[in-house]
Amino acid sequence: MQLLHIDSSITGGQSVSRQLTADIVRAWVHSHPGTQVETLDLTVDAPAHFTMDAMAPRTGQSEGFSAAQLRENAVSERLVRQFLAADVVVIGAPLYNFSIPTQLKAWIDRLAQPGRTFRYTADGPQGLAGGKTIIIASSRGGVYSTSEAGRALEHQESYLQTIFGFFGVTDVRFVRAEGVAMGDAAKQAALTAAVTEIAQATQRQAANQASARQVA
Repeated sequence: MQLLHIDSSITGGQSVSRQLTADIVRAWVHSHPGTQVETLDLTVDAPAHFTMDAMAPRTGQSEGFSAAQLRENAVSERLVRQFLAADVVVIGAPLYNFSIPTQLKAWIDRLAQPGRTFRYTADGPQGLAGGKTIIIASSRGGVYSTSEAGRALEHQESYLQTIFGFFGVTDVRFVRAEGVAMGDAAKQAALTAAVTEIAQATQRQAANQASARQVA
């Protein structure tokens, strides 16, 4: 089993989402011996923001494209191959300004490739990256999940659920710690609650993974 561990928080050792992803990966490996882990720190190795150069080429094509287009396509190809090869993806996704870090958005933009992670059919779009589990470590300074007003402001978990669903991933799990900037007691309560969520997220085997292994 291949696990891709992704962090996107800019706060380094102070990051709650990084603490959560480390705990998730450790718990997953403990529950699933033999898992191979690959890491991607998007604050260190972030793709450039999406441009026409990044959009232009297609896999296997080179004739007529500029050096910049080929260079950007190579970055996208590396990232989408890495994502598609993973059975499990653990993503640290802090809430920044009601959304996700720009580094994480840039990574997702490189994954959104027609014919690779999705395609359009006569019946509408179809995801092509199903059969994997995605566990998202969601950290928030405030509390957004307990009120209609808070949920209306949140474009972090809702966006990630939507985009990975568009890619065909039906098993998206969230480990959430919110209110972590509302004092020490609130932060500790959030982290304590996350421990239970981590156990649930890492011990529950995805039905689609079991089916995939049976087919293989």
